[in-house]
Amino acid sequence: MGTDAILMLDDVIAGYGKMTILHGTSFTVRRGTITTVIGPNGAGKSTVFKTVFGMLPARAGRIMFDGRDVTNFTPRELIARGICYVPQGRNIFPELSVLHNLEIGGVAAPAGFDLAPRLAAAMDRFPVLRRKAHQQASTLSGGEQKMLEVARGLILEPKLMLIDEPSIGLSPILVQELFAILTDMRARGITVLMIEQNAKRALEMSDDGIVLELGRTRIADSAIRILADERIGQLFLGGGLEQ
Repeated sequence: MGTDAILMLDDVIAGYGKMTILHGTSFTVRRGTITTVIGPNGAGKSTVFKTVFGMLPARAGRIMFDGRDVTNFTPRELIARGICYVPQGRNIFPELSVLHNLEIGGVAAPAGFDLAPRLAAAMDRFPVLRRKAHQQASTLSGGEQKMLEVARGLILEPKLMLIDEPSIGLSPILVQELFAILTDMRARGITVLMIEQNAKRALEMSDDGIVLELGRTRIADSAIRILADERIGQLFLGGGLEQ
């Protein structure tokens, strides 16, 4: 594992029941970067994230994080080591307040963890959450709920954030705002590994890209080179990177 690598998958095999989805997936994520994973439906993108985060067991292969083998660690162990995961869709506690949802982000914190300043920092970063701190989370718009999920993931100041399809259901303005937040996270040293339906937009803001096909890494390269590769659009995105 190179000194600039924070995450490495080495020939990882995983799946559901008798179905194998990842057929020896390998790639490296560089520290302090934004990396976008693209590929057709069924390529195994979300399965990669679930396997990295310990929600799905790796049947073979190795997952290295920050210089340590973390293959099949539990989500709680991985959170403690600096990985957070924002899955696709809405994953909040709708009947709880915005503040209580944020506080849940500190559940896996080690002993002696001071939650108050982290909550204050999260609400400084997302002013709408401060304004609505005592409202039920269900009253937030879809975009505000996604920001709540991201803010909750940042409570423990992770080294790596896995975020799956963050722009689904968001207006163009909110997508722009969310992408700006992810860029700011990179500037503060948080590595971001993202799956995103708006592949062209995501790659334009990314450092690197990974193209998956049928559970294997087809291409791992700089985002600029992937955007310039006409084969990517033809093979994986219905004729172009315009969607």
